[in-house]
Amino acid sequence: MAASLVGKKIVFVTGNAKKLEEVIQILGDKFPCTLVAQKIDLPEYQGEPDEISIQKCQEAARQVQGPVLVEDTCLCFNALGGLPGPYIQCGFTEPHYVPAGLYQLLAGFEDKSAYALCTFALSTGDPSQPVLLFRGKTPGQIVMPRGSRDFGWDPCFQPDGYEQTYAEMPKAEKNTISHRFRALFKLQEYFGVTDGAGDH
Repeated sequence: MAASLVGKKIVFVTGNAKKLEEVIQILGDKFPCTLVAQKIDLPEYQGEPDEISIQKCQEAARQVQGPVLVEDTCLCFNALGGLPGPYIQCGFTEPHYVPAGLYQLLAGFEDKSAYALCTFALSTGDPSQPVLLFRGKTPGQIVMPRGSRDFGWDPCFQPDGYEQTYAEMPKAEKNTISHRFRALFKLQEYFGVTDGAGDH
């Protein structure tokens, strides 16, 4: 499948310019395909992260009639058994919720640990081919929001081993440890274009 996509355009399903910018920065110039962002309205699927990613990718490929890359991001609180998880997009992205409200959700819990999970789903656009999944996970803590408020829940997520939240980190540093980086590194490995800078 990788060989059949080399040199082709892949539609990256997003309406978020910052997300596209971050993905392109992480992939670098060795990535053998061209990503073209396109906003596609997909149903809000329910279920486990993998199921949601596969369904979103299949529907996007059906609409685009060609290769697509779909990202699904979860923020999972251990005290809440993994919630909000994939439902972080449903209501939790409203301004009054992000990011202070996310911290408030854990007000009654001692355990503030969480993990950010990113799944990229790739389809050639051929419905007979399986959707491939590339996952990245970064453990951390939910903290009082700190840093720039321009990128979702970044201000309240402090990755383990760091004193800064995602939002306080220089972009270049975040892009070497984030859940998105780890998932994209696996995508790069699949295409054989990594430089050995993988999971830290």
